[in-house]
Amino acid sequence: MRAIDLIAKKRDRESLTTDEITWLVEHYTQEDVPDYQMSAFVMAVYLNGMTRKETADLTLAMARSGEQLDLSDIGDYWVDKHSSGGVGDKTTLIVLPLVASCGVPVAKMSGRGLGMSGGTIDKLESIPGYRVDLSADEFKQLARDNGIVLSGQSLALAPADGKIYALRDVTATVASKPLIASSIMSKKIAAGANGIVLDVKVGRGAFMSNLDDARELAQIMVDIGADAGRDVIAILSDMNQPLGSAIGNALEVKESVETLSGGGAADLREHCLMIAGFMLQLAGRGQRWQDESAVRALLEEKISDGSAVAKLRQMVVAQGGDGSVIDDVTQLPAAKHRHVVTAGQRGVIHRADAENFSRAAFELGAGREKKGDPINMAVGVECHVKVGDGVEVGAPLATVHYDNAEKLQACLHWLDTAFEIALQPCLPLPLFYEIIRSDR
Repeated sequence: MRAIDLIAKKRDRESLTTDEITWLVEHYTQEDVPDYQMSAFVMAVYLNGMTRKETADLTLAMARSGEQLDLSDIGDYWVDKHSSGGVGDKTTLIVLPLVASCGVPVAKMSGRGLGMSGGTIDKLESIPGYRVDLSADEFKQLARDNGIVLSGQSLALAPADGKIYALRDVTATVASKPLIASSIMSKKIAAGANGIVLDVKVGRGAFMSNLDDARELAQIMVDIGADAGRDVIAILSDMNQPLGSAIGNALEVKESVETLSGGGAADLREHCLMIAGFMLQLAGRGQRWQDESAVRALLEEKISDGSAVAKLRQMVVAQGGDGSVIDDVTQLPAAKHRHVVTAGQRGVIHRADAENFSRAAFELGAGREKKGDPINMAVGVECHVKVGDGVEVGAPLATVHYDNAEKLQACLHWLDTAFEIALQPCLPLPLFYEIIRSDR
């Protein structure tokens, strides 16, 4: 085979065979196919798309391009979740301990953030001593011993995806749904998950800004999972306003601990209970945990009796972190100063723009512009209102946690236009729009 022939086929809207896609991925990973030819290929995919079979073949080829984590020797069924990212999205820190406290093992690899706020791994590193760089043996041992482990993404998993994504990032081809879906699912499959819950965000603070695009992406990922022999549930969830209240690394860890302890914002709690419930349903494989009310009651019990937050503490300690911060969140990194943004008029919240909040937190130093940039773990923003809430003049809308006065002014620039208040009533935004299940 020759790469140029495969590029030409995709350019001309022809479908590639399994062998052709496998050959291309293998030879690109081995550096026999140069970057400029793979760039031409991904541009052809961006312009012409891929069939369901091609997308599944690409996903499996990338999943098999490196190490594949086999957890079958320590359990016959593993569940995982993935979020397409969002503002204030700390659900992994809540959902994993919650599910594990029900006796369902969870072993997850997460990534760092590149953009307005930190990723799951960045948030965890605000806990002193927490280790994210586990070896495969350490990862499996913790999964075996504790039924929960949460580490950084191994470079050995799906290396082809990393190489191809780097090309997409500099060739304006990131926004290809087959390539987005195969990138996400190749890592989930390589990480050994049997059942996967996908939380696909929709709205101003999400990669997919409209419901049709989000639905299409979710369906592609669900189809990939089914074709690869995995059980998949995708949930389309709202990201027009921040999820919960905290945006910022240590602030989000604090809110996660509060939620697992029975507090936290109502929308965040409900969101996590929904995701955790679907993970339990997948783990039950049609034999148990199919009664939604019983699943809900079990999850609420694990929160109220302290089992869920205890599981988080166990995970933190097992990975070298200071467990005392889970008992006392005031020990987490804290910014030097606070500034409260208040309502200038009476009325109803019609908009609390998630994108503006993410940009505000970024201006404070809560995110990174390029890989390797440092993150300030302590800074961030708290949003105190939701769309549909009534407010009076002077009511607190947001609290800024900052270290630098100049950065505060840049942050306030975004918060000044984040809110829309009007006298007319406004319905609350839905938490979820749609649920898509695999046809296996």
